[in-house]
Amino acid sequence: MDWSDEGIVLHVRPHGESSAILELLTRDHGRHMGLVRGGGSKRMRGVLQPGNTLSVTWRARLQEHLGNYTAEPVAQRVATVLADRQALAGLTSSAALASAVLPEREAHPRVYDGLTILLDALDAPETWPAILVRWELGLLEDLGFGLDLSACALTGETDNLAYVSPRSGRAVTAEAAGTYKERLLPLPPFLTGGGQASADDVQDGLRLTGFFLEKRVFAPTDKQLPVPRIGLAEVLAASAGS
Repeated sequence: MDWSDEGIVLHVRPHGESSAILELLTRDHGRHMGLVRGGGSKRMRGVLQPGNTLSVTWRARLQEHLGNYTAEPVAQRVATVLADRQALAGLTSSAALASAVLPEREAHPRVYDGLTILLDALDAPETWPAILVRWELGLLEDLGFGLDLSACALTGETDNLAYVSPRSGRAVTAEAAGTYKERLLPLPPFLTGGGQASADDVQDGLRLTGFFLEKRVFAPTDKQLPVPRIGLAEVLAASAGS
């Protein structure tokens, strides 16, 4: 059996003396692993880096086997973000999150396309953090845990949405929240079409998506957010305060 696709590198680990196990998020074949012979060579180590996009062919005798990858670079992004601590944090966080939550060998083309947009935007520090928050919202939706930010859960109004219920994942207006607003999660305006995101808006967005990722995706299996995702808000906050 064999197929060809493009995939974003999520994780690589050594295998034997000179090979590597490569984990990709491919557009049409989902999160998929395979063996790269010679993947430990000096040339291939630079290619098999998280965040890079590769053109790959996967071959195996049976579908359930690990199989072998042959890979060629399409977009090598790591070199452009190594000197940017915040962009590198965004790259490692998104790769680790996709690796942790996506079922193996199940296609999620919208997640793949969104991740491509995010990675291609990492050289634009004024925009990529907001794109990352939106990508995480899309990831929740693709996993079946999407939030309803279209109208107020209490009044049905579509304007002045300011909070999200931690119980239902539905939006609430500032007026309807009343004295209960301290129990709700802030909804940053950029997630409902309210223009460019400030640093504080991004932090609120990360708290929102992080809460529901933990509650609906990780907690049921007694797991936690990946370490790179936990540290992302701190890295961005340090950048904003510098």
